[in-house]
Amino acid sequence: MDSNHQSNYKLSKTEKKFVRKQMKARHTLLRHEGIETVSSATQILVVANGGLGNGVSRNQLLPVLEKFGQVDALLMPPNKPYSFVRYKTVEESMKAYDALNGKEIVDDLGQKIILYFNFVEKAQWKELGLQALPPGLMVIEEIISSEDEKILLESVNWTEDTDNQNFQKSLKHRRVKHFGYEFQYENNNVNKDKPLPGGLPAIYDSILEKWLKEGFISYKPDQLTVNQYEPGHGIPAHIDTHSAFEDEIVSLSLGSEIVMDFKHPDGVTVPVMLPRRSLLVMTGESRYLWTHGITPRKFDTVQASKSHKSGIITSDVGDLTLNKRGIRTSFTFRKVRQTPCNCGYPWVCDSQMKEPPPSFPESDREASQLEQEYVHRVYEEIAGHFSSTRHTPWPYIVEFLKALPSGSLVADIGCGNGKYLGINKELYMIGCDRSQNLVDICRERQFQAFVCDALAVPIRSGSCDACISIAVIHHFATAERRVAALQELVRLLRPGGRALIYVWAMEQEYKKRKSKYLRENRIGQGKKEEIHDDASMQELLVEQMPDLRNQDSASSAPSISDSQKGGCNSRKVTNSELPIHINRTSFHSQDLLVPWHLKGTRNKDKPIEPFDPVGSHDPSPVFHRYYHVFREGELEAACRTLNNVSILQSYYDQGNWCVILQKV
Repeated sequence: MDSNHQSNYKLSKTEKKFVRKQMKARHTLLRHEGIETVSSATQILVVANGGLGNGVSRNQLLPVLEKFGQVDALLMPPNKPYSFVRYKTVEESMKAYDALNGKEIVDDLGQKIILYFNFVEKAQWKELGLQALPPGLMVIEEIISSEDEKILLESVNWTEDTDNQNFQKSLKHRRVKHFGYEFQYENNNVNKDKPLPGGLPAIYDSILEKWLKEGFISYKPDQLTVNQYEPGHGIPAHIDTHSAFEDEIVSLSLGSEIVMDFKHPDGVTVPVMLPRRSLLVMTGESRYLWTHGITPRKFDTVQASKSHKSGIITSDVGDLTLNKRGIRTSFTFRKVRQTPCNCGYPWVCDSQMKEPPPSFPESDREASQLEQEYVHRVYEEIAGHFSSTRHTPWPYIVEFLKALPSGSLVADIGCGNGKYLGINKELYMIGCDRSQNLVDICRERQFQAFVCDALAVPIRSGSCDACISIAVIHHFATAERRVAALQELVRLLRPGGRALIYVWAMEQEYKKRKSKYLRENRIGQGKKEEIHDDASMQELLVEQMPDLRNQDSASSAPSISDSQKGGCNSRKVTNSELPIHINRTSFHSQDLLVPWHLKGTRNKDKPIEPFDPVGSHDPSPVFHRYYHVFREGELEAACRTLNNVSILQSYYDQGNWCVILQKV
């Protein structure tokens, strides 16, 4: 329906609903993507709900659009729930606008999608920067014949006795077999003292000899893992443990193609197409520094052009579509390492790390030592860089501070660089932090701040009208110390005083929406054209946007030991090493170490490999911060153990659990 004619007659109930939906789409495009629609007709339409991000492929959408005129271009940005169509004439775009607006189509999953059209002056999207394959990575197409593929697939007996040592029955989402040695997924390692009987089957001998002769591999592997993936299944992002295997890891893809994501510690993601019957070879930086994993989904974003088979999925939005996954079987060959790893990446190498990761504390003294080494010392080292990344106040925290009466005395316990100390000029705010360097930054900004421990704040009891504790309590290493930190906040409050508390949430995907922490997993160092890249288009007609992802996370923290067998809560495991988290991925343990890659301190004595044609990656120092991420309800439960406290509000905000409590 043409918006110019809406006022000429009374709208029906259905038409009113359509107008509301179209306005919502328009406002969401502007708010989340910076895409401004116009009321006058143009050649270009933005199609809300008609994007790769919600299951609509190019092959499905283009024929629908072509019914109303000549389509000059259909631009489909990756992972976005919208697309742009440019018609040859304005008249043709008006025809499509009138005929298709509010119309229903069926997506590639068979679900009904309603399209909403708006005119725009120009197409806008974030451009991805120049990308290259991670250094040391190679994809060889058609490495074996279709006949050999059939033979290899038929040689894997998935129905044999599950008591067989080569059969791995513990994985939830895929079938897997091991030969030579069992690959242990909890620590990405093998037990070198327990080889499996029989070694590698003889059927692989001739293939491996051929690869050796042609120079595709340098070692004859002695370990093989066979995985069978159904559509929708994946494997968490990980790095095979350095000390476990030699430099070279190769994987043969049979049965179906797949897109594998490679992620650098800096957050850059490079999606790589692995065609059917191709061989992936990982050496050097791609093997030791980049994680690799497969996102659980039923469709991959791929190049539409038939000539493009393997390699990087480029940013050409005029040549992207969806590809339905099939059943893929991977054969991953490794050579077990018998000597310590001496790779050029000692800051992430388990053989070369000066100290092993710390264990979970079993006493208050051990907890204090853990916090000193993996919280206090780290923030002193990274204070400047940390401060440069903490500049935008969070809206709900600003709302809390601005709602306080004028003249209120407010303490920010764990104030960091003081970004909340100047929010409301009508308040008397004072900050404290354990880091001297962060407190110095506060003072440079003319804020009142001092150094102290959050367990012993030198402020008179009952003297504060309000307190805030933002991203602090999750750094305490035992439940008792976390409760003590909450009790210290309450001590500072006068009767009737309020405290706002934020802690990091275990649930980084809540109610089917990813937190900003997960969404900011960058896909390149690109430029953008007039849009913001810090928020995805989440709210656009949510009921029309099916979630293509499996609810299990696409990424996982690689554990350094077998400490995580007891489940997500590592308190249940004694004498266990804390796992190291992979940044911008979901949490799989409540107690863990989160890396901080310090910028601006390049070690000129260390050689670095080029990352891409336009730059290189700096082997900057990596520090690890201890966190206890809170499960839903855990923060509230801790607050209820306190005396003279009532919980006024609890909520979830961008990957954090939050509580407002009042002293009674």
